[in-house]
Amino acid sequence: MIQTSMLLFLSISLGAQSSYSGVAGNQKMEFIMDLYSDGTAIAAYSSGSMDPVLLHGKTKKKKAFFFIEGKDRGKMPVIFSFKKFDANSTAIAGKWLDVATNHRYTVQLSKDFDFGNIDDQQWSNKEIIQPVSLKEKYFKLRLSKDPGEYASVTGVKVLDKKSNELLQEINLDCQLLSINNLSVGDFNFDGYEDFSVFEQSYSGPNTSSLYFLFDPDTGLYGDSGYSGISLEFDLDRKRIYEHDQCCAGLRHTNAEYQVVDNRMVLLKKTCFEYDEAISDYKEVDCH
Repeated sequence: MIQTSMLLFLSISLGAQSSYSGVAGNQKMEFIMDLYSDGTAIAAYSSGSMDPVLLHGKTKKKKAFFFIEGKDRGKMPVIFSFKKFDANSTAIAGKWLDVATNHRYTVQLSKDFDFGNIDDQQWSNKEIIQPVSLKEKYFKLRLSKDPGEYASVTGVKVLDKKSNELLQEINLDCQLLSINNLSVGDFNFDGYEDFSVFEQSYSGPNTSSLYFLFDPDTGLYGDSGYSGISLEFDLDRKRIYEHDQCCAGLRHTNAEYQVVDNRMVLLKKTCFEYDEAISDYKEVDCH
C-alpha cells in the first residue's frame, strides 16, 4: 500500500480561498473553500463534534453545490447548496444536509477572511480547519500574510476532538498549497498515525513536506527530520521512495530508503538521463 503525503490540485485557482464561520440550524460551523477557474471547487467543513469533511463542488451562474466525492458520483448527495452565491460577498446562505441524520438545515455563514490573494493586506495568526483528522484529534493551520505576498503557513495546532483542547502547537514556515495542506499516515511504520504538512513546490512536479512522528511516551509529535523530494511511503514493504526530476524532465533520480530509529537510511539510488541518440532514458552515475 503506497501512501503519498499530499494531494495536489491541478486546476488553476482563482484566488478565491476563503474562511467562513456561522451556524447550520442551531450548530456552530466552520467552512473553508477554494474556487478554481474551471468552475470546480473544493471545500471543508466542521460542525459540532463531527469530524472535518472534505468536499468537492461546482459553481455556475451564482450557484454553488458541494458534495462528498465517491465512486458513484451520481448518487452522492449534495451536502451544501448556495443559490445566491457570490465569492466576494461577506456572507453566504444556503442549505446543509446532515448526512448523519438525513435532515436539512438553513446555513448562515459570514466570511472571516480571504487568504488566496496577493494584495497590500498584512495579518497574522489566522486559522483554518483542515479536512483530514485522526481518530481523536483534528488540526488547524495558522496562517500569516505580508503585503504583496501570498499567505503562508506559520504553524499547526493539534486539538482534541471531544474537548477542543489544544494539545500541541508547532511553528512552521511553509507554502500554502490550498485549503488542504495536511496529510496523515504512518510515516515511520511503527503502527502509530503521524501527520505531514506540505512545505514547498519546486520546478515541475517536485514537492516537499515536513513529517511529524507520534511519540507514544509523550503523546506529542516531533519533527522527523526527513528530507527528500516527492516522498511516497509503502506500508507493506516499510520503505520510503523518492522521485526527483530536473532539467525539464531530462534527468530523473529515484531513491529507496528504510527507516531505522526514526531516520531515513538510503538503500538504493538510481539516476537516468535522456539520450537523444536513442530517444530514451539511460542509467547514469548519480553525482
